[in-house]
Amino acid sequence: MASRPANSENRSVKTLRLAVDPAHLDTPEARHAIAQAAQILRAGGLVALPTETVYGLGANALDSAAVARIFTAKQRPSWDPIIVHIAGPVARNPMLDALVTHIPDTARRLMAAFWPGPLTLLLPRSAAVPDSVTAGRPLVGIRMPAHPVAFELIRHAGIPIAAPSANLFGHVSPTSAAHVLEDLDGRIDAVLDAGPTLHGVESTVLDPNQSPMVIYRPGAVTASQIEQTAGPVMLFQTQRPLEATPREALPSPGVGLRHYAPRAHLVLVEGSLDELPARLTAAAASYPDARLGLMLPAELLPCSLATAAVFPWGRWSAPEDLARDLYAGLRSLDAQGCTVILCPLPPATGVGAAIRDRLRKAAHSAGH
Repeated sequence: MASRPANSENRSVKTLRLAVDPAHLDTPEARHAIAQAAQILRAGGLVALPTETVYGLGANALDSAAVARIFTAKQRPSWDPIIVHIAGPVARNPMLDALVTHIPDTARRLMAAFWPGPLTLLLPRSAAVPDSVTAGRPLVGIRMPAHPVAFELIRHAGIPIAAPSANLFGHVSPTSAAHVLEDLDGRIDAVLDAGPTLHGVESTVLDPNQSPMVIYRPGAVTASQIEQTAGPVMLFQTQRPLEATPREALPSPGVGLRHYAPRAHLVLVEGSLDELPARLTAAAASYPDARLGLMLPAELLPCSLATAAVFPWGRWSAPEDLARDLYAGLRSLDAQGCTVILCPLPPATGVGAAIRDRLRKAAHSAGH
């Protein structure tokens, strides 16, 4: 039996942890877990699901009451729109057709190249999409996840799934089921546990309706890949500084200032690999009484800051590794009681641009 859906008043529920091996979806255990999660979603409940980017908190995207439960569980403000996830064929997709009124040729080229995958496209919404999904804006963010568990869950449920990251608003995004439960245990109906995510940072969000196209949030699909596939692209530039509490709805998911923040004070350190040891040491000297945490690339291990808690972050020369382990590292250092975390900023090449985006927002979030 599925648990009763978490209600909009957010009374505590028992959060089910449903384990699924993504490599063996044909087992009776996997089929049962996915069927149970799909039943919860169809009944208006909340299910955290693994994607190739981070874990998302899913609800029926066409049910405004279910979408409202996402905002309640996450303590997410209504001005921050959320992404809708679909499954099925890339071309002539019934879920997509029900959600949008027009698909430009550039979007079709991008879908063919990157779907399923970590690319969200902002498209003109249909009347079926609740205002709460888009924060009242005319475009809805849609993507088709590549994670086999997410894809099969959406296909089995037979409904598009609205799913922002499965964490409390403003906190570090979750890349494992354990991270989800740290924030949302008792606040959601279930989490599908399929192990750690692959990319570790959220999807690229792109508006393909204009030229040049606009990247609102960099991610694993890079600007150069988009440009090679569909034409000129630029990064979103706001006319005024971002605010922790905006005065109007944001134009896209992923552009809010208050995101990705650990509990510890996050200090960003920039420099080449050769310069980083001295610059990290200098930064540490500014916090003599802090319990220091350090996100440290593999090339700099072992660490000369003997009193710091060190998270081995991966290879500086492999930004995909850094992206995959970014949120896990911040959460690990938080869990060790660090009050200040020192984190190098990688170069803005490839997925490095996404890492820098997340770290800068985390460092500037409320209270940091």
